[in-house]
This record gives sequence, C-alpha cells and structure tokens, in this order.
Amino acid sequence: MGGVPESHTGWTFVTNHARVLAVIAEDPNVRIRDIAVHCRLTERAVQKIISDLEHDGYLSHTREGRGNTYRIEPGKVLRHPAEAGLTVASLLSLLVQDEADRTTQSRVGADGDRG
Repeated sequence: MGGVPESHTGWTFVTNHARVLAVIAEDPNVRIRDIAVHCRLTERAVQKIISDLEHDGYLSHTREGRGNTYRIEPGKVLRHPAEAGLTVASLLSLLVQDEADRTTQSRVGADGDRG
C-alpha cells in the first residue's frame, strides 16, 4: 500500500464506505488496522463499515489463517437513486489507480503540472 495522505479538514467528495471499499479493492488481504490507518478511521469504524458492506451484499470475506480475504461484488448497483445503474465497478474505476498511474501522478505532482 502506498503512503498515507496528509490529514484533511472540511468536507470531501468521497464517503468513508467508498474509501474502505477502494482500499480493499487495492489489496483483498488488507488488515482492518491498515484500512483504518489509510482512511484515517478507527478500527471499530472500519469494522462497522465492512459489516454494512457485507450486510448489503457489496462485500464478502473468507477467513484465511489469522486474516481475511475480501471479495467485492463489482456488478452490484449503488444504493442511491441518483446513481441508478452505476455499479461498484464503475465507482472503483474512479477511486482505484493501478501502480503505474500512481507513479506517473506522483512524478507530475512533484515536477509541476505537465498538462
């Protein structure tokens, strides 16, 4: 997992549920502790979010040794009527970058805007 972003105050565009789902999408074997650190949440809050996502069928897990392996349901439709027809996969395509994209954006950010 990459570096943890700096602290932020004020409102944001992304919910904590979406953040947790995105972290799991990047690493299906991620620990709750690591999700909490990355999302700047308590472990208890992450457990509640994972429970919400599992209860509504967006996420499931299997126990593997001492950890969990999570499985996201990419075809599941988002809950809000304004997002009718959008799936989890479409949400994650906005939130999850592959490593090559992250590296490119880090360089652009460090060198100034190249676009």
